Amino acid sequence: MTRSPDERVLRRTAWRVGLQTAAAVAVTVAVLGAVAGLVVLRSQHHAEDQLVRSAIDQADDVGDPPAGTWLVVLDGERRSATPGLPAGLPGAADLRQTAQDHLARSFDVHAGGREYRLRTEPFRDGAIQVVLDLRGEHEERERLVQALLIAGSAGLVLAALAGAWLGRRAVAPLAAALALQRRFVADAGHELRTPVTLLSTRAQLIRRRLRKGGDPAALASEADELVRDAGVLAGVLDDLLVAADPREPPADRLDLGRLADEAAGAARAEARARAVVVRTETGRAPVTGSEVSLRRAVTALLDNAIRHARREVLVHVAREGRAVVLTVTDDGPGIDESVLPTIFDRFSSGPGDGGAGARRRYGLGLALVSEIVARHGGSVTAGNPAAGGARLQVRLPAARFPETTKNSPAG
Repeated sequence: MTRSPDERVLRRTAWRVGLQTAAAVAVTVAVLGAVAGLVVLRSQHHAEDQLVRSAIDQADDVGDPPAGTWLVVLDGERRSATPGLPAGLPGAADLRQTAQDHLARSFDVHAGGREYRLRTEPFRDGAIQVVLDLRGEHEERERLVQALLIAGSAGLVLAALAGAWLGRRAVAPLAAALALQRRFVADAGHELRTPVTLLSTRAQLIRRRLRKGGDPAALASEADELVRDAGVLAGVLDDLLVAADPREPPADRLDLGRLADEAAGAARAEARARAVVVRTETGRAPVTGSEVSLRRAVTALLDNAIRHARREVLVHVAREGRAVVLTVTDDGPGIDESVLPTIFDRFSSGPGDGGAGARRRYGLGLALVSEIVARHGGSVTAGNPAAGGARLQVRLPAARFPETTKNSPAG
């Protein structure tokens, strides 16, 4: 699947945030692990010193030392040791030296693949040496390191994933804004090309005729056409601005039936020029939303129907349960089945109803309708009724009608 440049930037940014989060977690885990290791090491050393001190203070003989320790006593030339003393011990030189200078000595030695701590102190007429097995402390530290590695690795993975997810959510609004900007520019370029070209061409023709002293009646007609083209351009600009507005619609209470009647009345002049009759069947239909946006949506539906109708367009508005349904039907050639799945996409087109190679275009209008209806919590569908023609239907959530409504008729 090919991703757009914006999607690729979003993906890279999200993973960059995830990796940065993982790196921050790694540093935090390393610091906490080091602190925990120092605390455990300090605690172990204190416990070892306490155990050695206790063994020396309670030593009457070498027969019953605390668990994990052995005693060696040098009394004159006589030396005695706790049974089971590890091979290679004791430190005989330390015993003799301490017996001579009466100075305490402490150091760690390795014997038989294990580490032991030896503490030698003066004792009676000689010296006593405590041998402490450090295997238990080493195993405890190894378990701590393993736990930190497992927890840290799991934390890094989770932090990377969570960071990527949060990063994607954080930059999504920026990506949406950038996509909206790109889409607006593309829509503007596409939709404004034709009306701007027509305006420029018509203005040049009028200027040319003025310079040649053209007929005032013909010039007046050309000026009227220029005004009409300017109106078309203004309508396109309105559509673009509505489509580019990402905000939620305001919570105005509207009568969609009344709004449809007004839009149909405004469209009848264009319909008469095409020999098309616009009929309305409307009743009170309360909805909540933006009057400007909904009016643009209804107008876009009417414009589409009038362009493709042969003789008649019918606008029907009614309340159905908890929904308000607006249906616009024309008696034209209908919508090509291949176009139906994408009819609400921007600039969708299909086979035309006349002329060699002509294509039935939907431009921005129906895409605008879809976006407006979606922002109002509704849905829009298109189809071809059995009787012929095309039918576009908008379904919006109904609102409870208050005593006065923004565009409801008096009485």
